[in-house]
Amino acid sequence: MRTKERTGAGGGANRPVATAGQGQGYGQGVGERLPVAPRERKPALAALAVLLILVGALGSTVLVLRAGNKIQAIKIIAPVAQGQSIPSSAITEVDVASGTGINYVPWSQRNELSGFRAATTLVPGTALVGEMLTQQSGLASGKVLVGLSLKDGQYPPGLKAGDTVAAYLVSTSGSTDSGAASGSSSGPGSGKTSSSSTAGGGNLLAASATVQSATPSTDSNGVSSGNLPVTLVVDQSDAPALAQAASAGQVALVVVPSGSGS
Repeated sequence: MRTKERTGAGGGANRPVATAGQGQGYGQGVGERLPVAPRERKPALAALAVLLILVGALGSTVLVLRAGNKIQAIKIIAPVAQGQSIPSSAITEVDVASGTGINYVPWSQRNELSGFRAATTLVPGTALVGEMLTQQSGLASGKVLVGLSLKDGQYPPGLKAGDTVAAYLVSTSGSTDSGAASGSSSGPGSGKTSSSSTAGGGNLLAASATVQSATPSTDSNGVSSGNLPVTLVVDQSDAPALAQAASAGQVALVVVPSGSGS
């Protein structure tokens, strides 16, 4: 009987139930992790992220391909006035991106420029596009061309095609030529025109004219003659007085800011 009691007592003392109960009562979680909620998977967001990555990679590839796809076009390196033909000395070759929708004139068509004129004033550094060319004179309605032959002192140094100038009537002497250019007549018996203040008073002939060409003339040996032939684009109403003064050599040009009047 005693042997059974000991066995029963020992078995009761070592029951795992009692040990488990003590662990639950004195600090649950010591040495154990707290329960974590299961992670919710979002396949839609993952698919969207992958799609965005693919789109970005595709866009970068297209940009790289376009940047590497070049064509040779015509670039303007010297001023060309409106209505003037484009000389070979005013152009060079330049690489531009293709597929941009801009109507660049290909370098391979440079020999065909002789049949066209500038539809507007072309400035250096501009890539030539088809809209800048015309097969007509290129002059706007109401505009005409007037030719001048100027001497030193009648034009500013560095005058070039594309410049905007004002033309003035000037007197080189008090002779009858001044009166003819100014349209005035001398008094009876005087033998002279009116005073030089009338002919040389700086009468404005054209407030805003565009230089179409200005090329110094030279002789057969390449020596400058001292004259500067100039072609101006002027209003048709200014042409008669300007042409008359030009024939008498009584025109002086002054460069003014483009688009401004006097």
